[in-house]
Amino acid sequence: MSDDLELILEEAKDAMKKALNHLETELIKIRAGKANPQMLDGLTVDYYGSPTPLNQIGNVSAMDARTLTIQPWEKNMLQPIERAIINANLGVTPQNDGNIIRLFMPPLTEERRKEFVKRAGGEGEQSRVAIRNIRRDAIEQIKKLQKDGLSEDEAKDAEKEIQDITDKNIALVEKHLQAKEKEIMSV
Repeated sequence: MSDDLELILEEAKDAMKKALNHLETELIKIRAGKANPQMLDGLTVDYYGSPTPLNQIGNVSAMDARTLTIQPWEKNMLQPIERAIINANLGVTPQNDGNIIRLFMPPLTEERRKEFVKRAGGEGEQSRVAIRNIRRDAIEQIKKLQKDGLSEDEAKDAEKEIQDITDKNIALVEKHLQAKEKEIMSV
């Protein structure tokens, strides 16, 4: 196989792996009954006029299975952190005692669990679309190479390999989604 084809295949594999990693990080943020500090990873706080990730302003930790604590490194950041949590619409109300902020995760209702499963499914669909777009781009690059003199057999083999990689990655997306759905729906 030519170097150009190898490069196209490697780029497609890397891009699909990134799409899977993105799905994994997004699924971690979806709550499954237990308090997890990573649920707040996407949260940004107004830190003296610039949006800053919460984990760079204070320490986020899980006290127990249903409580998260946020201890800012500067006491004057309690209010902005509280505002950011309320604006993020996480379904929890921050409790500020003047030193730390506590987030008490309410028990998940059946309806809320189904909502989270639906949200996870949406993330999975975004990943599947991204993987299919990567496949389409790779196949277009192979067709360009074929116009530039690549043999038809080599092009067909490369397209089949791209499709195999795509199928494998979409199966991994399904596996992640099933695991997350099971985690969310277990009481």
